[in-house]
Amino acid sequence: MTKRARVVVVGGGFGGMYTARQLERRLPAGSAELILVNPENFMLYTPLLPEAASGVIEPRHVVVPLRRVLRRTRLLIGRATGFDLDRRTVTVTPPEGSPRTIEWDRLVLATGSVSRLPGIPGLAEHARGFKTLPEGIYLRNHVLRQLELADATDDPAERARRLTFVAVGAGYAGTELVAELQTLTARAIEAYPGLRPRDVRWILVDVASMIMPELGGELGRSALRILRRRGIEVRLETGVKEVGPDWVRLTDGDELPTRTFVWTAGVRPQPMVATIGLPTDQHGRLLVDRYLVAQGRDDVFALGDTVAVPDPANPSRPAPPTAQHALRQAKACAANVAASLGEGERHRFDYKGLGLLVNLGQFKGVGRVLGFPISGFLAWFVTRSYHLAAVPTWGRRFHVGVDWGIALISPSDIAELGSLGRVDPRAEDEPMSGEPRNG
Repeated sequence: MTKRARVVVVGGGFGGMYTARQLERRLPAGSAELILVNPENFMLYTPLLPEAASGVIEPRHVVVPLRRVLRRTRLLIGRATGFDLDRRTVTVTPPEGSPRTIEWDRLVLATGSVSRLPGIPGLAEHARGFKTLPEGIYLRNHVLRQLELADATDDPAERARRLTFVAVGAGYAGTELVAELQTLTARAIEAYPGLRPRDVRWILVDVASMIMPELGGELGRSALRILRRRGIEVRLETGVKEVGPDWVRLTDGDELPTRTFVWTAGVRPQPMVATIGLPTDQHGRLLVDRYLVAQGRDDVFALGDTVAVPDPANPSRPAPPTAQHALRQAKACAANVAASLGEGERHRFDYKGLGLLVNLGQFKGVGRVLGFPISGFLAWFVTRSYHLAAVPTWGRRFHVGVDWGIALISPSDIAELGSLGRVDPRAEDEPMSGEPRNG
């Protein structure tokens, strides 16, 4: 009998999930064992995270259950905490229980990225990130809590501190987050008679001379005008000097009193990538060729934010870390893994981006599609249409579409659910079954 090859995919984001999905299609049933290692049992559709954070979309609807999408892949919940390339093993540490060692014949690394935090005093202690679903849910609850506490205080200084929201990083994540959450507060303020719309300040800070430079100067200026017309303060060519528990000091000397400071300025590969023993570039990204094969190996593949793969549109620089590039890398990666096992032909990663789209909320957006710039309502409509088509599974598309429809005709939901799920209900002092509740 011939031993089945084992393919282990580490990471269940865009790159990892779609690689496993493509491998299921390319490898005949029973020809190989597929294993996916991921800390959660879902994939987060990150382009819709800002709308989940603002409450436009139910948070559960921006995640895709991996077990529903992957029919022939074994899912192992846990984190890859150790690699032995000589023995071809990976150590997986589950949330509960002891670590286990998994052997592999082919290894696919799609571990994604984490926020990059420079050595700014107070940044690591006081900044909030925005890369995961829990962080998005936390921000929404936190913003709503600041409105409640601002309405409850009679101290003008404390109220101003509660109603000042600062975000650093005018890339896609930071810009869309500020646009969505500012829309949330603008609509929610109607429910607080003691607060005035002009009291709420949203401030977006970036060291660059323009927001979202990937869009080009014209579209960047268009996005800037949209944000500023909405009352969002955009501070360009400005950095952060120091962060405190209720203030942030900028490089221009201005000190902003705030209880909300969000950092979205840059990402870096997962730190565990440096422990694998494979060559990396100066930014810590794994070096791979156009076939997504790790340098120095023929049995290790990598893709997504983890790698520096030459960009077909500009070979002198790596491909941008976007979802659309990760999807196309996954197709090439799966084809090459299958080819290394004797199934099909190898494929180079030759994808050139079709465009960039940014949703700025309130029926506005900017983007570039097939080289043509679009803005305003058309860009907003095209952005939503694209994401609705790109969300995996028809069930999730239906839920997202319904959420959007409800948001169009109903007031913003301002219920803060910050305490739910944080404490084991058994630990709380609740009456036992059969005992009456007071009142």
